[in-house]
Amino acid sequence: MKKIIGLLLAVTMMFALGGCNAITIDGEGELSGENSGSGAVGFSVSTLNNPFFVSLSEGAKAEAEKQGVKLVVVDAGDDAAKQTNDIEDLISRNVSVLIVNPVDSDAVAPAVQNAVSKGIKVISVDRVVNGVEVDCQIASDNAAGAKMATEYLVELIGEGAKAAELEGVPGASATIDRGAGFHEAADTVLDVVASQTANFNRAEGMNVMENILQSCPEVKGVFAHNDEMALGAVEAVLASGKDIKIVGFDATDDAVAAVKSGKMAATVAQKPELMGETAVQTAMKLINGETVEKSLPVEVELIK
Repeated sequence: MKKIIGLLLAVTMMFALGGCNAITIDGEGELSGENSGSGAVGFSVSTLNNPFFVSLSEGAKAEAEKQGVKLVVVDAGDDAAKQTNDIEDLISRNVSVLIVNPVDSDAVAPAVQNAVSKGIKVISVDRVVNGVEVDCQIASDNAAGAKMATEYLVELIGEGAKAAELEGVPGASATIDRGAGFHEAADTVLDVVASQTANFNRAEGMNVMENILQSCPEVKGVFAHNDEMALGAVEAVLASGKDIKIVGFDATDDAVAAVKSGKMAATVAQKPELMGETAVQTAMKLINGETVEKSLPVEVELIK
């Protein structure tokens, strides 16, 4: 009883000295509050079953080690419900900054809003969080990159040629933006005969491409929203013996090798390591009370 009274007196004194900083006691009897973050950074990644996001994570980890900050990385496995649970867990750990790479830009919003309401700084990376004002958004211009890739595809297969689009995970902002860039460049000059999701997955990309080849064997070009789907499409096309130009997005090591060998026509480089590094650098600035830009674009380039 004396310990409880002593703790309450201590809290009362801290509240008096702390001015406007609200201090509460959580369910385990530990002090917590709006400005009492642990100093750690939480990073919710959409999936680590994809080389691009592995590179994104590795860039963040390397910078965290350099900065001497604790980084907690959690893998959503491309499951929006799991990502919500992951973020709630990071909130319960009282991280000071949440870096989030959404599986679904809409589905993740309530959990991110909860983090914001708890005073946790939030950075979105590669994909946006719809309907929530985050402290900083770090991303490539996906629409511009897709448009650039599609314009190159048009050069290769010619206007009026039949083309297909392999779409990413439905609801992901990268899917939406890359689709918009593709259609802006393709709809008036190409005959887009198929737009089907393969969920950013290589095996699904191969299966979807096989189906497209059966339904429309005259396809001359393919734009895939990421390299994993593009590489799956490459396998299907090689098995068919057809000459089809395939353009991807992300410039993963496998894709760049495929471009060099002539199996893929091109890919768009977005520098995921740099995005991860920049995210942690920005997190440190937020922890230190510095002002950061609301949007930090990362350049893209066509690898052909």
